[in-house]
Amino acid sequence: MSSEPDTTETLDVKGQSCPMPVVKTKQAIDDLDAGDVLEVVATDSGSMSDIQGWAEGTAGVELLKQVEGDDVYTHYVEKTE
Repeated sequence: MSSEPDTTETLDVKGQSCPMPVVKTKQAIDDLDAGDVLEVVATDSGSMSDIQGWAEGTAGVELLKQVEGDDVYTHYVEKTE
């Protein structure tokens, strides 16, 4: 089993649907320092593509990994600058 990135903070957006997981992720990332990693735990399957698209289009963040579990989707986003 692969190891997960070391996380600085965990954001729980379970039960929230688009666009809230991305909105909350952006707000949480803004409060972190460069090099910090945010773990986002969601139940919205759309968050897989939504957070990936947001990270690809946003300067200063990098999507490190996404894990699809049983009705839970975990995203690891690093603030790079």
